[in-house]
Amino acid sequence: MLTFAAEAMPELNAESVGMLKIALGVYIVFLLGLSIVASRRVKNEEDYLIAGRRLPLFLAWGTLMATWFGAATMFAAAESARDEGLRGVILDPFACAATLVFAGLFFARPLWRMKLLTMADFYRQKYGEKAEILGASIQIPSYFAWIALQYTALSRILATYFQIPFSHGVLYSAAVTLIYTLVGGMWSVTLTDTLQIVVALFGLLVLAFTVFSQPELGDGSAFRGVSVMVEKLTESHPDHLSLMPGMSGVLIMGWIAAWATGLFGNIPGQDLQQRVFASKDEKTASRACILAGVLYFAFGLIPVSLGLASHVTHPELEGEPVAFLAGHYLSPGMLIVFVIAVVSMVVSTATSAVLAPATLLGHNLLNRLPALRERALLRDRLCVVLVSIGGVVLALQGQGMMELLDMALSIQLVALFIPVAMGIYGKPRGELSAVLAMSFGFTAWAIRFLAEQVFLPIPEHLAETYEYYHDYLAAEFPVEGLRTAASSLAVIPEDFYGFGFSAVGYLLGQAILKRRES
Repeated sequence: MLTFAAEAMPELNAESVGMLKIALGVYIVFLLGLSIVASRRVKNEEDYLIAGRRLPLFLAWGTLMATWFGAATMFAAAESARDEGLRGVILDPFACAATLVFAGLFFARPLWRMKLLTMADFYRQKYGEKAEILGASIQIPSYFAWIALQYTALSRILATYFQIPFSHGVLYSAAVTLIYTLVGGMWSVTLTDTLQIVVALFGLLVLAFTVFSQPELGDGSAFRGVSVMVEKLTESHPDHLSLMPGMSGVLIMGWIAAWATGLFGNIPGQDLQQRVFASKDEKTASRACILAGVLYFAFGLIPVSLGLASHVTHPELEGEPVAFLAGHYLSPGMLIVFVIAVVSMVVSTATSAVLAPATLLGHNLLNRLPALRERALLRDRLCVVLVSIGGVVLALQGQGMMELLDMALSIQLVALFIPVAMGIYGKPRGELSAVLAMSFGFTAWAIRFLAEQVFLPIPEHLAETYEYYHDYLAAEFPVEGLRTAASSLAVIPEDFYGFGFSAVGYLLGQAILKRRES
C-alpha cells in the first residue's frame, strides 16, 4: 500500500518525544526477539518462504491484514475522502477489500492445492519454463518502489521526531526490516505482522472514538457523532456521500478502471498468494482471505469517515486530515500510541514487500546458478539482502515513487491476471499463450502510457487548464476526424488497453497451439 507524507505527523513536546524513544525502542526489541523465536521453526526453504504451510486462521488473516492495511489506507484514503468523497476511495478501501474476498472465493483453494512456493511456480506448472521466467521478471521490479516507499515513510518519521537525517533514516529503516525478514522469513513476518496489526488497529480505534465524541459531533457519543456527520454532510457536501461518478465518460471510465485495478490487479501478487500458500489447508486459505477482506473493509471505513468528519470539525483544513486530527484531539500519551501504530503499519508492509520479490528472485531465477542451486536457504536469504539494497537505492533517489508504484501495480494487472485466471479456469496449452498474454498486455499498456507521459505530455503551463488528458490530446490534432478519434481513444485508461491485449494474446496463443496440434 502507499505511504504518506510524514511531515504531516502530529507534533510532540520534548517530554513526549523522550517517552516515544523509550516505547519505540522497547517495541522494536520485542519484535526482534519475536523474530528470533520464529527462526527456530525454519528448517528448510518451505519453512522460510511459506512458513511450512502451517499457518492457522488467526495468523493467516493477521498477516494478510497487516500487508494490506498500510499507512496509505489510514492517511491517503482519508485525504481522498475529504477531497472527493466516497467516489475518491473506490480503489482503497473498497476495491482492495473486494479483491481479498474475491481471492478467497475463487483463487485461494485451487492455488493452495497446487502446493506452490511462488506465483512463478504456477506459470511453470501451467505453461512452462519461459512463462515462469517472464512472469517472475515482470513481477520482481514491481515491488521495489513499494519497498522504497516504506523506507521513505519510516525515515521521515525518524526525521520528524528524532532529527535523524533522511539518508540515515532510510538505512536504519532498511536494517530493522531486513533483520525481521532475514532471520525467520515468513514465520518472522507472520508473527510480527499479526502483533503489529493489532497495535495499529487499536491506535486507529482510539483516534476514531476520540474524534467522533467531540462536541462538534457526538458530544460524548461516538456513535451519535457518525450520525451527526452524515446529517451535516448531506446539507453541505451531498456529493461526498455518493459512490457513483458524474456522467462524464472520462469519470465513468476512471471509476471502472479503479474497480478493475483493485479487484483483479492484486490477484497475481506474490505477497497475497504467499499467504495463501502458507495456510495450513485450503479451507484456512480461503477463510483467511475472506475474513481479512471483510475486516479490511470495516476498519478501512474508519479513516474514510475521519476524512469526511474533518469537513465538520475543521472545514478550512487543507492537507492530510488524520494526522491533523490526531495532533489536535489526542493526549500526549495517546499520541505516542498513535505514532507507534503508524510505525507498525509501515513496518508490517515493508517486511511483506521485501519477502515477496526476494522469494521470486531466489526460488525462480537464481536457483539456476550452479553455485546456489543446492543451497536454498542461503540463496533466499541472500535475495532478501539484495532486494533490501535495491529498495534503499531507490528510496535515496527521493523522486517519482508514487508514480512508479502506480505503474508497477498496473503492470501486474495487464500482464499477469489473464494467465492466472485462465490457468485455473481455462484449458491452457503450452507456454505460448502465457508468453503472448504477458507480452501483448505489457506492450499495449506501455504504448498507451508512453503516449501520454512521453510523446504528448500536457505542458506544465497548461496542466491546470486541461483537466483531462484526452482534451489536450484532441486539441493537438488539427483535423476534426483525428481530433475526435484521439479524444475517444484517450478516454480509455491504459490499463484497459493492456488488459484487452493480454486477453487477445492469450487467445491467439491458444489458437496457434490448437492449429499446430490439429
